[in-house]
Amino acid sequence: MPAPHIRLAVDIGGTFVDAMELDTRTNQVRFRKASTTPARPWEGVLDAVTALGTDLSQVELFIHGTTLGLNAVLERRGGATGIITNEGFRDVFLLGRGNVPADHMYDFQYERPESLVKRRYTAGVTGRLDYRGRVVTELDPDSVRAAARTLVEEHGVGSIAVCFLHSFVDPSHERAAAALIREAYPQVSVSVSTDIVREHREYERTSTTVLEAYIRPIFERYVDELESGLAARGFAGRFLIMRSGGGSMTSTTAKTSPTHTVLSGPAGGIVGAAYLAGALGRDNLLTFDIGGTSLDACVIEAGSPVAAYEAQLEHFPLLIPTYDIRTIGAGGGSIAWLDRGLLKVGPQSAGADPGPVCYGRGGQRPTVTDASVVLGYVDPDRFLAGTMGLQAKAAQAALDEQIATPLGLSPTAAAAGVYDVLLARTVGAVRQITVERGHDPRVFSLLAFGGAGPLLAPLLAREMGIREVVVPFAPSGFSAWGMLSADIVDDFSRTVLATLDADAPEGSVDLAALEAMFVEVEAEAVGSLVEQGVDAGSAVLERQLELRYLGQEHTLIVTVGAELDRDAVRAAFEELHRTRYGHAMSNRLQILNLRVRGIGRTTRPELVRPPAGDGDPTRALLGHRDAFDFGTREVASFAVYDRAKLAPGDRFAGPALVDEGTSTTVVPSGQYVEVDPHGYLLVTLEEAK
Repeated sequence: MPAPHIRLAVDIGGTFVDAMELDTRTNQVRFRKASTTPARPWEGVLDAVTALGTDLSQVELFIHGTTLGLNAVLERRGGATGIITNEGFRDVFLLGRGNVPADHMYDFQYERPESLVKRRYTAGVTGRLDYRGRVVTELDPDSVRAAARTLVEEHGVGSIAVCFLHSFVDPSHERAAAALIREAYPQVSVSVSTDIVREHREYERTSTTVLEAYIRPIFERYVDELESGLAARGFAGRFLIMRSGGGSMTSTTAKTSPTHTVLSGPAGGIVGAAYLAGALGRDNLLTFDIGGTSLDACVIEAGSPVAAYEAQLEHFPLLIPTYDIRTIGAGGGSIAWLDRGLLKVGPQSAGADPGPVCYGRGGQRPTVTDASVVLGYVDPDRFLAGTMGLQAKAAQAALDEQIATPLGLSPTAAAAGVYDVLLARTVGAVRQITVERGHDPRVFSLLAFGGAGPLLAPLLAREMGIREVVVPFAPSGFSAWGMLSADIVDDFSRTVLATLDADAPEGSVDLAALEAMFVEVEAEAVGSLVEQGVDAGSAVLERQLELRYLGQEHTLIVTVGAELDRDAVRAAFEELHRTRYGHAMSNRLQILNLRVRGIGRTTRPELVRPPAGDGDPTRALLGHRDAFDFGTREVASFAVYDRAKLAPGDRFAGPALVDEGTSTTVVPSGQYVEVDPHGYLLVTLEEAK
């Protein structure tokens, strides 16, 4: 029997599960989809693997992206969770911050979502450190045992979050408390704040720890069920799970750090986009991922995704490395509805069950997918490569009854209106991560993926003056493909809170002490990679400092080299500040955190270069179909091309549809398509010369 030579990537979305197989001997890929199974999510993954027909005994690597943890929080499906903290500080998590979310700024009736932890599930214990980590009051073991007893035996808590004041300086009290709890109640899951993140800001660190404790039981069960199902089918290779901030980790590590997976599905697409940015020679890319329930957009600048170190789940902050992704509730399953005579789209989604009306699974409310069918973009007989027929008449009837008739429109005009509203929301989301952050979208290429991304991307490009849309092969499975190029990654940080400038009257950071802290954190990073199968000698370590002008709130991340130099760090910060905000100042700089990213490199899949064609796309012409043309705002005859039969060098003009079974690229009139040397579609506003 040959040695395992298959890599398998699976991404769970709100509607479908995408499975991508890479044969490392031939560099060929195969792709299949299966319906998401919300009640038992691992079954959808196994269904997608079964649909591929992969011999799991030949799979060397299985890599997975999931938003299971995110959904557990949104749907309140996590386990009963308690908090153990310092006496007198029981309400840190409940009080939180006083800010109101931006989308509710003028809503005077706004109420926060219900807390994940009831107040009676929060216990204070004797013990206290000051801000420098010095002991003010010794930790009392009896008070810890008593608090755990109350939470577990009286309230039935199954997970406990341990978070003490100033423990990011010295975690000894937290670790001692966790050991006492585990000794008394080994069946209880214990999450310790300093095992997750060693940074200042008590509320944010507490929130991160609570979220981990909340989702860990459901995530552990999910991974265990999936591992068992794969093993029963012959899988004995490595099992990796994507991180929200890029890279991957072993399934064992993921079970102890599930918060790092909450945005792992979208992260796969960003990893793939960063790879393509270099491979295609397009350093500036905007990722545009529309799936069944959401739209995710991210900036790739100078070949690297813009990173962030705080995410948000509902109003709960989460201190984890992540990509700076703008997400809105606008996907193929987003529901179109009327609000006092105004047409709106999303954020509610029909999801996988019951799904859009055209799926014929009991859905009653029209969605973006139903509008796509009515507009003629999606062929009901070829949906999912013909494996799932759509009910076009039911989609049109629902749109007519609930949207068109109340607004006095035809079904086609109503469906076009759904796209108009979706496009307006999309433009707003993309402007937030480009124009509002100093980026000119006209110098970027738009990478369209997700099942619905290519439907809307050419319209967005025309609306915002974006020069080019790039549509990769199998765009609906691009996030899964991106996972195949993910390195093994782990991130570590320490809070510094010191002034960089040598002449600061309050004293400046000791560079020798800062170097020693970097070395300590780097040792942690290497140790984590080694535990995940990476050879210590091949580990790559990246150093960063999180800086701000003294007195500011917001920060910038600067990469630093092995030698720490104050002037070089300031110069790098000022250059980044000018790029982002248009100016720099002479104010003193403050170091908030140091960060180390440990990377274990993996072999990336090579981009295939199919044989060039003769420039004539008629070999791929399937025929013509009437559809709505946003270039003229009228129904027109669209040429329909089979993506599999297009070849590099082919060119054609819109109106046209490019059908590849699991996704359709819509090219309005006035826009043009060229097939690049890799077989990717390049949609532009001007005809290629």
